[in-house]
Amino acid sequence: MAHDTPVNTTLIGIIGGTGLTELEGLEITGEQVIETPWGMPSAPLVSGKLGGVPVVFLARHGNPHRYPPHQVNYRANIWALKHAGATAIVGVNAVGGIHAAMGPAQIVIPDQLIDYTWGRGHTFFESVVDAELEHVTHIDFTHPYTETLRSALQAAAQDEGVSCVDFGVYAATQGPRLETAAEVARMERDGCHLIGMTGMPEAALAAELEIDYACLALVVNWAAGKSDHIITMDEIQAAIDEGMSGVRAMLARFIAS
Repeated sequence: MAHDTPVNTTLIGIIGGTGLTELEGLEITGEQVIETPWGMPSAPLVSGKLGGVPVVFLARHGNPHRYPPHQVNYRANIWALKHAGATAIVGVNAVGGIHAAMGPAQIVIPDQLIDYTWGRGHTFFESVVDAELEHVTHIDFTHPYTETLRSALQAAAQDEGVSCVDFGVYAATQGPRLETAAEVARMERDGCHLIGMTGMPEAALAAELEIDYACLALVVNWAAGKSDHIITMDEIQAAIDEGMSGVRAMLARFIAS
């Protein structure tokens, strides 16, 4: 599987989440509107160079930000990036923190995940119009994130002097609402360290197409019940403003290396 092989950096794909609808410093060379067997991606694929290295960027929620987490066409997004030649993808995600080390504006590179979503188009291995499956396929998903990509992101953080937590179990929830305190307590008992709404099925779809994949998460709020106040959009935006510069610096260094 792609998750056990060295990273092929022929073309790196970056999927930007909340707070990253554009890739700063990208020397744009073109845009592609790709229609896929699964419909249209969230936005055109923006091709270009960052530090002289070819990359392709996709805004997960569209640009402007308009698709909520449960309505993102994850299959179209991943299929389009594969079609464009991406061999490795970094998904940037805004998350809530459960673990004490994962407070607002902290950057995390998770190493595991638990999927609590439902009703999303979560696999390529199903019949589509005028095409039936020839056989049933089960992928190994023991390690959902490519270790070589994770290591490269950790090295980029160190080189840039960016504070980064290099572990974490990502709880993927349905959204678009935030979670209850009881739900967060349950996920903490399950072993989760951070909560997001877009980590799945994105990671699994990349694995199905044998694309190396890693998550670069920015904590934008304490999860419900982990602070003494309710969660506000002002709080989330402040954490995005504070932490996104570190995310951009890490991405630039990661791509350059």
